[in-house]
Amino acid sequence: TLKGFLGAFTAALALAILCSQSRLAEDALYPYAVILQVTPVVAIAPLILIWVGFERIDLALTLIAGMIAFFPILSNAVQGLKSADFNLLDLARLYGASRWQVLYRVQIPSALPALLTGMKVGGVIALIGEVTAEFVAGSGTATGLAWRIVESGNPLEIPTLFAALAL
Repeated sequence: TLKGFLGAFTAALALAILCSQSRLAEDALYPYAVILQVTPVVAIAPLILIWVGFERIDLALTLIAGMIAFFPILSNAVQGLKSADFNLLDLARLYGASRWQVLYRVQIPSALPALLTGMKVGGVIALIGEVTAEFVAGSGTATGLAWRIVESGNPLEIPTLFAALAL
């Protein structure tokens, strides 16, 4: 879950910076991010599992967790980067700041609240995506929350089931 979340954060922040700097990039790439968000995990997990191979199930689970966490981070980061105070942007440009200085000194600091909100939502959703992917693809071993839930649910070991759910 953590690897998927960190990968989603890195990719989403890079794409958000690109989209905030170029309207053409936003128009070209943002619709694909929306399509990725509305695609059900249960439908795409077997395809990713086949794509990465059955011997690398951990990679498939990481990719699915990252795909799930990607869009909330991206959408909040883009919104945050675009909502920088126009007076501060104009002042930075008036003082001769380059495009990257404006991004680094004005836009990114003003986007932090929205970015942290996206990270909070993305972190929770990454865990949900990881467990859902384990249900669909399996973990490849006798480990993982989804495996523990299924294993304890079949013989009706309710305390173990609730412990796995709480965890």
